[in-house]
Amino acid sequence: AAAAAEPAGGGGAGMESDRLESPVPIKSIERELICPACKELFTHPLILPCQHNVCHKCVKEILFAFEDSVADGGSESSNQSSPRIRISSSSMDRIDRISRSGIKRNSLTPRSSLFPCPGCQRDIDLGERGINGLFRNLTLETIVERYRQAARAAIAIMCDFCKPPPQESTKSCMDCSASYCNECFKIHHPWGTVKAQHEYVAPTTNFRPKILMCPEHEMERVNMYCEICRRPVCHLCKLGGCHANHRVTTMNTAYKTLKEKLSKDIEYLISKESQVKAHITQLDQLLKETECNSERAKKEAFQSFEKLSHVLEEKKSAALKAIEASKNLRLEKLQTQVEEYQGLLENNGLVGYAQEVLKETDPSCFVPTAKQLHVRIQKATESLKSFTPAAETTFEDFVVDIGKQEMILGDLSFHSNG
Repeated sequence: AAAAAEPAGGGGAGMESDRLESPVPIKSIERELICPACKELFTHPLILPCQHNVCHKCVKEILFAFEDSVADGGSESSNQSSPRIRISSSSMDRIDRISRSGIKRNSLTPRSSLFPCPGCQRDIDLGERGINGLFRNLTLETIVERYRQAARAAIAIMCDFCKPPPQESTKSCMDCSASYCNECFKIHHPWGTVKAQHEYVAPTTNFRPKILMCPEHEMERVNMYCEICRRPVCHLCKLGGCHANHRVTTMNTAYKTLKEKLSKDIEYLISKESQVKAHITQLDQLLKETECNSERAKKEAFQSFEKLSHVLEEKKSAALKAIEASKNLRLEKLQTQVEEYQGLLENNGLVGYAQEVLKETDPSCFVPTAKQLHVRIQKATESLKSFTPAAETTFEDFVVDIGKQEMILGDLSFHSNG
């Protein structure tokens, strides 16, 4: 916000090195110009209390998603409110949690005081004024516009005042919000007039407001800086507002102080460039090691589960073979028992054989055979009195109790620490 104040004196410029004053390739800072919500270049970025920037439209859409989740009972449809923003599942969880506080939707401005910052993933309190209490980051807007102009450098911005055909503009006046060629600029900004003092920049289509207004008192320009709240304020905030008892300083003083601090911090980072590059080299090596180690871990895990699978296959095969062998033995016993009982029927098996033996009239031949036959007949008679199947039909002995093994396998867990 301090950057949107009136320009300070030239004393601070001498503290910056030539390296700081050299132009920064816009492409190299592209990452800083992307909104964390919509993943596109910032459009009218707002500064959140956590010091992250989010597009004004994105802030409204995310806050409306809060209120939609209340109206829809937390249904998933609230996540489809806008294809422009990409709300992560964790953010939607926080939306559901925050929205249960009973927020009601306003058709023009969301009223939620909590905002899930997509930059730091924390729930940020926007205060009583909500979105209306946030400052617009005009400095960031200017940098984004420079980036856009660099991206479309081949497309010329034409003079707004030339007679057809218009000439290519050479400068834009921030006070007039118009672009001029050299001749038209001289005509409309005569030397010695007030217009000659207007601020002009390279050709642009982005004419930002020059004055940053107070969000608490919308008709007042911010002209002081609250050192307690670390934000720009107007004279009414100091006279009777929430900053009445706070320590404040002039905007120019804050501008010089913050610019000096920022310059020193940048100088320090630049002086540590070799250290930063060393860290980047180390991180690149860690990336390669992570890839290599993950492949090794996957291979070892595959081999371990293959071994476990082979053991299970062997146990399964052995169990199935044992069940099959037991089945065949039991069927054989039961089949034999069936045949024995069929022999007890008239004219069948044992009974039929006994009937034939009874036809023998020679005592010396009958007695040995009858003695042997009588023993078998007695056994058959006893079996009728106490019938017992020759084999069990259940295979409970072969039911595998894998409860303990299943518990051990269930305890196998894989937690990522990254």
